[in-house]
Amino acid sequence: MSDGIRGEVEGSAPVPLSVLDLATVGKGSSATQALRTSVEIAKLAEARGFHRYWVAEHHSMPGVASSSPAVILAHLAAHTERIRLGSGGVMLPNHAPLVIAEQFGTLEAMAPGRVDLGLGRAPGTDGATAAALRRSENLNEGADDFPQQLSELIRFLDDDFPDGHPYARIHAVPGPVQGPKGRPLVWLLGSSGFSARLAGALGLPFAFAHHFSAQNTVPALDLYRESFRPSEVLDAPYALIGVAALATEDEREARRQVMTGALSMLRLRTGRPGLIPTPEEAEAYEFSALEREFVDGWVKNIVHGTPDAVREGLDDLQKRTGADELMLTGNAHSGEVRLRSYELIADAYGMSNQAADGMSG
Repeated sequence: MSDGIRGEVEGSAPVPLSVLDLATVGKGSSATQALRTSVEIAKLAEARGFHRYWVAEHHSMPGVASSSPAVILAHLAAHTERIRLGSGGVMLPNHAPLVIAEQFGTLEAMAPGRVDLGLGRAPGTDGATAAALRRSENLNEGADDFPQQLSELIRFLDDDFPDGHPYARIHAVPGPVQGPKGRPLVWLLGSSGFSARLAGALGLPFAFAHHFSAQNTVPALDLYRESFRPSEVLDAPYALIGVAALATEDEREARRQVMTGALSMLRLRTGRPGLIPTPEEAEAYEFSALEREFVDGWVKNIVHGTPDAVREGLDDLQKRTGADELMLTGNAHSGEVRLRSYELIADAYGMSNQAADGMSG
């Protein structure tokens, strides 16, 4: 199994725990503050023994400041030392494979041995924005060409186009052409069966977006495992799932906080994207019957409550899915609430606190 896949399990967690950060921007705050919070979460995650920290590519969403994962990851690399950093993910059809190879080759040079390149085939935005990104009105073209684009990207990362290929004399720099062979660890991301089957066929690790496609989680993971073929990267399947999780000291407060993200998602799904509303705004909002149905369904898939309740919910989810790793995303209006949530979850699992240990040592 490749280095960087499985981390040491901290405390009493059944599998490695990781962090997915959307750099959410709350009403009354700013992208600057959201990105500062991302640094604080990454530092906390490293100190408490979370295995990896990913950021996700989104566009034209005022409440999400993670439109440029490579830029954010470079900043985080300068503020961390050990934790794996990566994209969850970069949307491959939005970019030329050579550009991604160069960006993540640069990140690998900055943080050798701890960079993940998670790749998705969705646009990460609405159709009009995707067309502006891709300079094409045919959005299916990029998605349909995903396997070919992936193959091209991996060849750029490995610098191994065969002789006679039009790109054989092109090198992604920084990259293995400059020294010992080494590249970011490639993951495939998905919320349906397409990437699950492709990841299995290629012997790559797979990350499933349980946090917004919970009904498809088990079928996709089963398909991944059934399709898996050993490779130089993996000798057995390795599946991570993204989980929405938020812990507070009080159960009612947890519900109050997750409603801010639920209202934000409702507005996004109905073409009204904006900043993450305050808890007070979410409490005062008058939901229609259809809106209430959507929000209740959304909140149902968020593991939230007291730290012990969140731990119980995460453990149950891991048993039901057989996931090899849980990647937690805690969305709320306040950066302080998100930070505190990760700290409480780490406490619930008895994960080490290297920052505190260093101060007392």
